[in-house]
Amino acid sequence: MTKKLYLPLLMACVVALTSCSKKMGELSSDYFTVTPQVLEAINGEVPATINGKFPEKYFNKKAVVEVTPVLKWDGGEAKGQSATFQGEKVEGNDQTISYKMGGSYTMKTTFDYVPEMAKSELYLEFTATIGKKTVEIPAVKIADGVISTSELVEQTLETANTATGEDAFQRIIKEKHEANIMFLIQQANVRSSELKTAKAFNEEVKNINETPNRKIDNITISAYASPDGGMDLNTKLAENRQDNTAKVINKNLKKDKIEGLNVDTKYTAEDWEGFQELVSKSNIQDKELILRVLSMYSDPEQREQEIKNISSVYKTLADEILPQLRRSRLTLNYEVIGKSDEEISNLAATDASQLNLEELLYAATLTNDAAKKEAIYTKATQNFPNDYRAYNNLGKLAYAAGNLDKAESYLKKSLSIKNSPEANMNMGLVALSKGDKAAAETYLAKASGAPELNEALGNLYIAQGQYEKAVNAFGDTKTNSAALAQILAKDYNKAKNTLADIENPDAYTDYLIAILGARTDNASLTISSLKDAVAKDATLGKKAATDLEFAKYFTNAEFMSIAK
Repeated sequence: MTKKLYLPLLMACVVALTSCSKKMGELSSDYFTVTPQVLEAINGEVPATINGKFPEKYFNKKAVVEVTPVLKWDGGEAKGQSATFQGEKVEGNDQTISYKMGGSYTMKTTFDYVPEMAKSELYLEFTATIGKKTVEIPAVKIADGVISTSELVEQTLETANTATGEDAFQRIIKEKHEANIMFLIQQANVRSSELKTAKAFNEEVKNINETPNRKIDNITISAYASPDGGMDLNTKLAENRQDNTAKVINKNLKKDKIEGLNVDTKYTAEDWEGFQELVSKSNIQDKELILRVLSMYSDPEQREQEIKNISSVYKTLADEILPQLRRSRLTLNYEVIGKSDEEISNLAATDASQLNLEELLYAATLTNDAAKKEAIYTKATQNFPNDYRAYNNLGKLAYAAGNLDKAESYLKKSLSIKNSPEANMNMGLVALSKGDKAAAETYLAKASGAPELNEALGNLYIAQGQYEKAVNAFGDTKTNSAALAQILAKDYNKAKNTLADIENPDAYTDYLIAILGARTDNASLTISSLKDAVAKDATLGKKAATDLEFAKYFTNAEFMSIAK
């Protein structure tokens, strides 16, 4: 009887043991580590490196196990890249895991970031088979949530400095009017034919003096002798030409009752500078040889002799060049005084047709009212439709108002007129705000010369996850975006200084200060700054409630009263 019972019992035990060996039970989370320990959104993605281990005597020799990272949140999930492992008796190309020794492995995965991931959990899910049978291995939770601080660039971009199509308005423009009194060779008397020139010059002085928005600085008389002849003779000639010209001009001024004007005089004995300029512009034979002589010799007499030695051209010089140097140059220096700010502002509102383009563009800088600016720039596009700047500036206003489609429309119109650095830079910011980093990079590459370009590039680098590069691009810029880059690069001292110096701090300035406080274990700074942020933008309370930057405060009563 005993022997009859022994064989069936033995067989039952063998079957039981075989069955047990096929089971692959639950894995403890202790067998897994995740880097980073708290997941973080970078460049619009959530990367993770998972180091796992199958323990000793766990992995069935005939098993095939597919491991899939899954990030789960309320109402959704995202699957990462899977990895497949096989037992020692499986023929295949996947990583083999020893039954006796177990085995370690590393998986890299990324998830496309969505805001809901802030409150999420990372699991590993297993699909296992032994032969043709499916074996259940329960999913293992290995991490909590995603820090999404880098995604704040979407908000900090809203206050980014855009590029303005600058006006070229000048209230005071310096002008001059010139005329020449010509003399015969070795003569200094002002001939009757030249008295007409002097009279016409004085008429211009009179007209400008009587024009309300003109102001005369002075009149200069510069008398010259040509560089032929001796130095003593030429000095006397030039001085006499100066004096005789001044007498004529002063006489005419007195006759026209123009008083109080400064008439400054000077003379140049030998006008080698004028000689060189005229020769350079001429087509005379051996021009280059003459210019070479001027560069080789500085002594006036030697210069004159060397040029006379070039007999083939000296007669041409005497007939065409030298007579033009026997002169007194009259110069009236005056200022054109533009409209006052008050006049420009009033005309921009009442009759913009009386303003030129530069005045109209300048008018927009005289108000801080966005609606008035928009009205002025719109009028500029109507009155001067072929200028790119007003369209660019309308795009700038639309961007500041958060209307990206409107901004894009204006900026494309601006670019159709001129492919300017300003419009390209602003289009780069629009593309970046819409999440198109490739287009943003293309536009910014064509924005060289825009003063704000480095700041725009800083925002692009944040979005690309290149935080050190972003910090360098921002330099000493004091904006939310610059502070964000510094926080992400863990340069907390610089971030603190930047945030303190922001000219017009907003809710996100305070939120960034709260994050800085949390990262530097400054609880009072965290709580007070978060309170300020929520006071300015109530939606930031709800954001803070799931933001893992503040994980250590989730049970803090004061924090909980703010973050809701």
